[in-house]
Amino acid sequence: MSLKALIFDVDGTLAETEELHRAAFNQAFSEAGIDWFWTEDDYEKLLKVTGGKERILAHAKAIGAENIDPTPLHLRKTALYNDLLRAGALPLRPGVEGLIRHARTAGLKLAIATTTSRENIHTLLDVSFGPDARSWFSAICTGEDVTLKKPDPEVYQIALERLGLPASACMAFEDTRNGILAARGAGLDVVVTPSRYSAAEDFSGALAVIPTLESHHLKSEQSLAPLAFLLA
Repeated sequence: MSLKALIFDVDGTLAETEELHRAAFNQAFSEAGIDWFWTEDDYEKLLKVTGGKERILAHAKAIGAENIDPTPLHLRKTALYNDLLRAGALPLRPGVEGLIRHARTAGLKLAIATTTSRENIHTLLDVSFGPDARSWFSAICTGEDVTLKKPDPEVYQIALERLGLPASACMAFEDTRNGILAARGAGLDVVVTPSRYSAAEDFSGALAVIPTLESHHLKSEQSLAPLAFLLA
């Protein structure tokens, strides 16, 4: 079956968001009077847990602070993160904009399958492409739409259902091991562009692992021949 849709993860795939997330977490902790500060090493470990509230709970459990309520902390962190995005603090990763625009021109459907919040996605799309960009995506599936987050395949299964397409007609784009497991669990081929925090992970099972989504990297992989018509 020919390629009919591209499905994108967000954090680490569309943009290197994780340092902004870490800064927002740390500011939220400080404002709440909690003496937590997540270093880069801390956050690299915490990223093995998908979902912001889940990371707060994992850290709290690890240090014996199970009485922490993650909900207000995560709400404040989300607000701070979106303020940073609106300030123009984050560019898209190389090749992302070009691939999305080529796909639209070619008539492919676009979708998002992520564990992050809908507000985070909307803000990133707004500041990166303009307010009309939300309508470019036939399905925007988030952590708010699922019972189980990645590596569970649920978010991708929902995306496929909303697209009205089988997995064989779609290609996923990810940056982490958990993302690969989620996409493959839904039957999708997945292209990986390792990000700052995921570079040392195991990417077995991916259709291709390339540095960025720039056309010269896409063209260099024989396994990505289904994308060739977008890049001519």
